[in-house]
Amino acid sequence: MSEQAIGVFDSGLGGLTAVKELIKVLPQENIVYFGDTARVPYGTRSDATIRRYARQDADFLLSRGVKLIIAACGTVSSVATELYDTLPVPYTGVVIPTAAAAVNATRNGKIGIIGTSATVKSCSYKKEILRRDERITVYQQDCPLFVPLVENGFIADDDKIVQLVVERYLSDMKAAGIDSLILGCTHFPIIAGAISNYLGRDVTLIDSGKETALYAANILGSRGLLSQSGTVGECEYFVSDTVEGFRRTAEIFLGREVGENARHIEI
Repeated sequence: MSEQAIGVFDSGLGGLTAVKELIKVLPQENIVYFGDTARVPYGTRSDATIRRYARQDADFLLSRGVKLIIAACGTVSSVATELYDTLPVPYTGVVIPTAAAAVNATRNGKIGIIGTSATVKSCSYKKEILRRDERITVYQQDCPLFVPLVENGFIADDDKIVQLVVERYLSDMKAAGIDSLILGCTHFPIIAGAISNYLGRDVTLIDSGKETALYAANILGSRGLLSQSGTVGECEYFVSDTVEGFRRTAEIFLGREVGENARHIEI
């Protein structure tokens, strides 16, 4: 079983930031990625719809024989928590590892959280942070415009549109004096430069994709499921909408070519 792939899914392309980190942390592992690009975004859907979509996404990955499933999506991780108890393979979302990293990072006990509307509404990150340390003050802000900005290529640190939206969403947190900020959607690290420029270098940005990749490595290691192949793993990409558009944007997220390893499926 150790040579089976790691399965990763997201509502669109943001989960590729987690894939990028997985490749760094676990270069020997094979990865199967599913991006539900035909039904993005999840963040504005009802909880029932999010849960249904998440189960369908996970079932597809199970059909590919994966050994671990990662919901590289803040919305799914916040809403479809039943996946922890109902999947036949180890599973993790992004909330638990990211919240733990934020608690460890804060110096003044003021942590900010940004995510989709569904993620913020669920208070999932806030609950996990306060479960670990109830003395922490948590500030939350939904940022629904960030995902379409990223998916449409508005990602440059000096892009005036990006800067205006960042200021619009984060001005209150900056005024509050947060010293750590959870990027609670896997799209958000793509514009981390603009966010950091606005908040200042003293504010630590917590990348949910990076923290989840490290957490997944620990899960696999503790269960004896790490690949022993000794060779560089391969990545397969599946999307529910057009492959052509995915390839172009995926290279922005991954910093590498996808090539012919992307395929369309019906979900």
